[in-house]
Amino acid sequence: MLKSAPKFFEVAKRIVEITEDCIIVAHNAQFDYRILRTEFKRLGFGFKRKTLCTVELSKRLIPGQDSYSLGKLTRALGIPVSDRHRANGDAMATVKLFKILLSKDLDKKIIKDNVKTEIVARLKDNHRTIIDELPSVTGVYYIHNEHGEIIYIGKSKNIKHRINQHFTNTSTKSKKIQLLAKSVTYEATGSELVALLKESEEIKRNKPLYNRALRRTLFSHALYRFVDKNGYINLKIERINKSLTPITTFSNSQSAKNFIYRAIEDYNLCQKLTGLDTSMSNCFDYTIKKCFGACINEEPPEEYNKRVVQLIAKNSYDNKNMAIIDQGRDIDEKSVIYIENGVFKGIGFFDLNHQINTIEVLESIITPMENNRDTQHIIQSYLRRNKRLKTIVLEAN
Repeated sequence: MLKSAPKFFEVAKRIVEITEDCIIVAHNAQFDYRILRTEFKRLGFGFKRKTLCTVELSKRLIPGQDSYSLGKLTRALGIPVSDRHRANGDAMATVKLFKILLSKDLDKKIIKDNVKTEIVARLKDNHRTIIDELPSVTGVYYIHNEHGEIIYIGKSKNIKHRINQHFTNTSTKSKKIQLLAKSVTYEATGSELVALLKESEEIKRNKPLYNRALRRTLFSHALYRFVDKNGYINLKIERINKSLTPITTFSNSQSAKNFIYRAIEDYNLCQKLTGLDTSMSNCFDYTIKKCFGACINEEPPEEYNKRVVQLIAKNSYDNKNMAIIDQGRDIDEKSVIYIENGVFKGIGFFDLNHQINTIEVLESIITPMENNRDTQHIIQSYLRRNKRLKTIVLEAN
């Protein structure tokens, strides 16, 4: 393989060019970097670059592994590797491992540390230069000040377009961001759902200066259930009551009402038992033969309740073990959102050739995230809007 390979001095100039203003990421970076510096020293050139070691990062962000060799780590994390122990195969495996490490770095220490050291050289950059370097992809973005601190976190289906809006908007908040913004970093997610979940968690975790409004709860109304004296399951939309467990939540009262209207239509529910009709007799739909008479005890509670239970099961993931499959960052990748026993556990990415069919396989690729009312609202709202989204019911361990 090396018989016809170029000598180092023939590729040295190209190595300098492609690594300029870059950080070298390698598995056991100290070894690779030492080799590079030794070869450049022989040519009389002082090669100096920043490095990041995926072995050290893996030990910090994925503790408890039996081995931190590239081969065993990639197998444990479901990273497909071709041409093992060849330059291209190992490099591509390291790229995929590094993406996983970035997603598991919830405190964004990797990004913050490196932005801080690079920011001095970028102080003279204008906003147009920053925008030109950003991709038009779905993901989460971070706006940094001159000290590398995150001052704003957002999500978008088109990061380049969204940052352009931040830098051209004339609102008071936008002008303040424009004044302090010195750099923008981002994390591609492919999936809007993953972006929404990461944005929510990282705003709570990092508490950026200009995200104060988004630290509040994302929803105001919820769907609750109760059984009346005749044995019928009633549904009711109310403002959030922290002492009650909701079936699902809504951003505002109008979206909640729209949901109930659709539910009545799709499941042949009674207007009175869903809180839309307050008359003392039968509901209006019974008059036009669309309601089967639960409002006047004509339809047996057992029959009516079956349809209500179907609606609840469709819009709640209580006690379910499931994986929600969505778009990935690349064409050969998918994202996954993991729900265990009705509790949101985290997100991950997997190669299309890697089968997700057991909880053990899923847990190996998941980045843990906090389960709270906001995450439940984000997931349930997204599922309502994207009815064709693939979900997998998982068998327990």
